Amino acid sequence: MTRQIPFLDLPTQQSRIADALRTRLEAVLKHCQFILGPEVQELESRLAAFCGAKHCIGVSNGTDALQIAMMAEGIGPGDAVFLPAFTYTATAEVPLVLGATPVFVDVDPHTFQIDPTHLAARIAQVRAAGTLRPRMLVGVDLFGQPADWPALQAIATREGLGTLDDCAQSFGASLHGKRLGTAADATSVSFFPSKPLGGYGDGGALFTDSDDRAALFRSLRSHGEGTTRYEVHRTGMNGRLDTLQAAVLLCKLEVFAEELQARERIARLYDQRLGNAVTIPTRVADSTSAWAIYAILLPDAAARDRMQAGLKAAGVPSAIYYPKSLHHQPAYAQAHDGTALPVSEDLATRIMALPLHPDLTDADVDQICTAVLANV
Repeated sequence: MTRQIPFLDLPTQQSRIADALRTRLEAVLKHCQFILGPEVQELESRLAAFCGAKHCIGVSNGTDALQIAMMAEGIGPGDAVFLPAFTYTATAEVPLVLGATPVFVDVDPHTFQIDPTHLAARIAQVRAAGTLRPRMLVGVDLFGQPADWPALQAIATREGLGTLDDCAQSFGASLHGKRLGTAADATSVSFFPSKPLGGYGDGGALFTDSDDRAALFRSLRSHGEGTTRYEVHRTGMNGRLDTLQAAVLLCKLEVFAEELQARERIARLYDQRLGNAVTIPTRVADSTSAWAIYAILLPDAAARDRMQAGLKAAGVPSAIYYPKSLHHQPAYAQAHDGTALPVSEDLATRIMALPLHPDLTDADVDQICTAVLANV
């Protein structure tokens, strides 16, 4: 009988860390500090050390991390926030929630990361129009790989933009020998269960080397409070990380480096088996990937439909990240200025993700690759 391969296998991972997980969760149940308990502080310290950032602030989810970072910079009406058109909706919805305008930028056709050349052109376009103030650049480290942060920072510095690294999918990745977490003024991370480092519910974090930003992030995540709970300095939000999620993440952090190596090994096996049949991911130069998603490209939408049907029949799941670029989503129609973004539009018709998680066996990988090759 054909094995039905899971796209994400949390039960198998859980079985590997079950004893440590039970110990951690029981400790929280014993001390009953369920909000910002000691495990949150421990996790913040260890995550900061892991990626080399001075500060880590645990928050309720990756979207709230983005919002807190933008609130800290005073992003609001009349401000232009530049971000890639090919990514998850959270990146674009936060500027709108704050009254700002997302300005969509096309992506590199090979790495899928935001295109610095097009970014510069979009900034010039917005300045020429004169209706919005260019304020912030949000770079997304898509699918586990890093964006071109040296190029993005050079543009942001020249144009006077703040920078925010949306690292939701890519915590654990590195660029030029340095882990992501300090490439921008602030870095946001998601611990959604499907992420390479994921909790058993929502969770997120912010990283920064700035003492002032760190203090502001901590205030904003807790209703804008000051040095005491009932001293309110600013309008904030309820964006705190649950202690139980921190406990889960501490367990997973123990095996995270090992799992990143497993993800890399599986990605290389895919490369070797599939590289001559489909378009495999292009590596960002001098980087490592967290391999949140392994996305291949098919010739067109019809070929993708045939591939997905064939894989399903062979017990292999697949997913589409993303079936529609953000500037074509109804929610952003009024915000978009009408600029064509052909790369993002094309990718949405041809991209398809294969399973990639650290508990895939060699037999699973063989089954997946055999199915792909049979349906090209």
